[in-house]
Amino acid sequence: MTSEHLAATPVAWHALSVDDVVAALRTDPVQGLTGPDVAERLTRCGANRLPEAPRRPAWRRFLLQFHNPLIYVLLVAGGATLALQDHVDAAVILGVVLVNAMIGFVQEGKAERALEAVRSMLAAHALVLRDGERRAIDAGELVPGDIVCLASGDRVPADLRVLRAKGLRVNEAALTGESVPVDKTAEAQAASAPLADRHGMLHAGTLVAQGQAVAAVVATGERTEIGRIGSLVREVVTLATPLTRRLDQFARQITILILVIGAATFAYGYLVAGLAALEVFLAVVGLAVAAIPEGLPAVVTIVLALGTRAMAHDRAVVRRLPAVETLGSVSVICTDKTGTLTCNEMSAVRLVLMDRTLRVTGTGYAPEGAVHQGERVLDAADDPALDHLVRCGLLCNDARLEGGADEGWRVIGDPTEGALLVLARRAGLDSPGVEAACPRLDAIPFESEHRYMATLHHDHDGRAFVLLKGAPERVLALCTVQADGTPLDEALWQRRIDESARAGERVLALARCEVDPGQVSLSHADIHRRFTLLGLVGLIDPPRPEARAAVARCQEAGIRVKMITGDHAVTAAAIGKALGLQADRALTGDEIDAMDDAMLQSRASEVDVFARASPEHKLRLISALQAQGQFVAMTGDGVNDAPALKAADIGVAMGLKGTDAAREAADVVLTDDHFATIAHAVHQGRVVFDNIKKSLLFMMPTNFGEAGVIVLAIFAGLALPVTAGQILWVNTVTAVTLALALAFEPGEPGVMSRPPRLARAPLIGGALAFRMAYVSALMVAVTFAVFEWSLASGHSLEQARTAAVNMLALGEMVYLFNVRHFTAPAWGREVLLGNRVAFAVSVVLVGLQLAFTYLPPMQAVFQTAPLDLATWAVIVALAVAKFLAVEAEKAVWRARGVTTM
Repeated sequence: MTSEHLAATPVAWHALSVDDVVAALRTDPVQGLTGPDVAERLTRCGANRLPEAPRRPAWRRFLLQFHNPLIYVLLVAGGATLALQDHVDAAVILGVVLVNAMIGFVQEGKAERALEAVRSMLAAHALVLRDGERRAIDAGELVPGDIVCLASGDRVPADLRVLRAKGLRVNEAALTGESVPVDKTAEAQAASAPLADRHGMLHAGTLVAQGQAVAAVVATGERTEIGRIGSLVREVVTLATPLTRRLDQFARQITILILVIGAATFAYGYLVAGLAALEVFLAVVGLAVAAIPEGLPAVVTIVLALGTRAMAHDRAVVRRLPAVETLGSVSVICTDKTGTLTCNEMSAVRLVLMDRTLRVTGTGYAPEGAVHQGERVLDAADDPALDHLVRCGLLCNDARLEGGADEGWRVIGDPTEGALLVLARRAGLDSPGVEAACPRLDAIPFESEHRYMATLHHDHDGRAFVLLKGAPERVLALCTVQADGTPLDEALWQRRIDESARAGERVLALARCEVDPGQVSLSHADIHRRFTLLGLVGLIDPPRPEARAAVARCQEAGIRVKMITGDHAVTAAAIGKALGLQADRALTGDEIDAMDDAMLQSRASEVDVFARASPEHKLRLISALQAQGQFVAMTGDGVNDAPALKAADIGVAMGLKGTDAAREAADVVLTDDHFATIAHAVHQGRVVFDNIKKSLLFMMPTNFGEAGVIVLAIFAGLALPVTAGQILWVNTVTAVTLALALAFEPGEPGVMSRPPRLARAPLIGGALAFRMAYVSALMVAVTFAVFEWSLASGHSLEQARTAAVNMLALGEMVYLFNVRHFTAPAWGREVLLGNRVAFAVSVVLVGLQLAFTYLPPMQAVFQTAPLDLATWAVIVALAVAKFLAVEAEKAVWRARGVTTM
């Protein structure tokens, strides 16, 4: 094989024998590569590093903030008013545009660092054989054909093919989702073996949990599995959020509507009514400014920011602001198993003794829990059979349990052995006391070729014994009798093993034999068919206690939960069933590969559990669900989850035990790693979307009402009731006071009982559109009524316009209390006191309007004049009438059974 092939050709290295691997790589497993070989291959293959992702320059990101139809209209309006030397209006318009651009620029400035996080998983150093010597080198200098030496605790620096291994076990959870370390050997596997079953391969970024190995580098940099995943992350196109899509569509519709109405108004005023072109143009500018909800971007941002703060309080950190609302749109949650739905901490759940099966409670590594026989709690001190089984698991063990209730418990060593330590505590055994009473003299560590671990012990009474634990079929083959001394019934024990395996448990068999008290060493020759079988231990990475309730809550909200894992199908189905998913059987990665896209879409909607799934499988599943119009959330913690986290409509990463790659690819990071937190976040997302709709429902009718006043005045040949500057005043003060109050609204009752919103549902539906048109008509009516009444009463044009502006402001203030609930009545203790901010901003608005009306500087800028008590009485009376008219419309919706819009 040439160097060009080493750099470019994908090879099924796991399917080749050791000799074939060495020959293909043109390397020497004893001497390693020579200096010239390394230099030549480094030139052709490149450094063992991942490429950096290109980034958009800051200036371009800033300019793109103005790429919005509504902003275009505002910029044109601002430029026109500036050209006409209307500096107040121009400054207000352009200031609003600039503030919105800065908010978007800061948010987008938090750029993705997913590829950098993936790159950080590569080891910094490697121990290699070169020119017959062992050398510690920068891992970036590794090339295909290098011979790497690995020991327990090392991070694998590149993709390697095992040449020799001793007791080698590797933690691949971040790459495959496998809950426990995987045994690795030098044996070849079938070319079609999935990634998780390639036991002769070591992949970059994984950790050696136990043993030693000599392995040959077969892929570096971007050609490693992690590099391939990094490429997937880079190639995935981040989809626009539901809110972004809806607001963009809404902006286009509003822009077209404003342009059409503006053109028609200008044409009528100039060509039909015979008004001066400049006069009509200024009126049309005022119409555009009135109709455009310039405060909407700021209000939406603040609503999202408050939602972000609420989620952070509930331990969900939002990395992209629109993701807050996206969670409320989710119809499918695709979740990883290990560490997300499960604890990623092995636990013993079943003990099989000769005459009974016991249940073990408690999850994770915390020692709380007990051994149960039916409803009775057992103590090893009172049950010899239980004592012997649990004592064997405690002593034939190399793990350590550290920590405590405050800082959390953790296992140093193999997770399965850690589970046996915790089991001993739950059975009432004192670990230090047992170890002191039966000191270990020698041990045979677990090796994949023997599939057992054995330890030699003496007690203080002069007895010696060997304890054995390992794969059930291997241990059974070494046993002759059962714990009561009767001959071993292999068929019976095999049925018990199969029963545990069907439940998704990893099964260990434990045995014991007496030896000569003078024996002080242990070898494989001592391990032969003479042991007494003590029993079986069934272990599993159990579902989190709160996960089932959280899954049920999501299902009640109409959200499908689908589990996608790299673990075995039987284990995945068992966990899925325990969580309440449709888990009669799991769909495997091999089955997914055999399906075309149409078939996968069909099966993806029917199946809730997917096993032995690679990153590509996860991407295909997400695409299949999105093609059906689903809004998909993906949760995960491993580097293998990063592409799917980025491709989903929203990615949710685990913050405690997740990888940097997963966190950086996600939109939301859970600081407690609990699936239940996702359910809380979905609730908050729905509340946020409701509050954005309420903000729209508040701002649009008032803006359309202001614009309608101008249109009606031109078409009726009347004086304009308000000027462009006065409209900007109303829009500004109500946007920063009344509209913001809606950001603090609590959730509507039953918010989690609704089905998810349809993916293509418009932002404004029929009911919302009717409410907006109805309220807009009311705003136009009461404003014109006050304006015409004031002129008829002999007041000046300035006083009449001041009355019209105050009518608009007060009409919006009372409408705020109408809109706090979509159809529920606007009275009662909850409505009056449920949002104290609404009352506070109403008081502020009244103060601002009084200043607008009576302060000389404000009168000079906005051409206002003082009002008498009679005018205020008319304004208040019309505001109350408008409030009651909206409540009557809400009562009609309630009578028709409509509770939300």
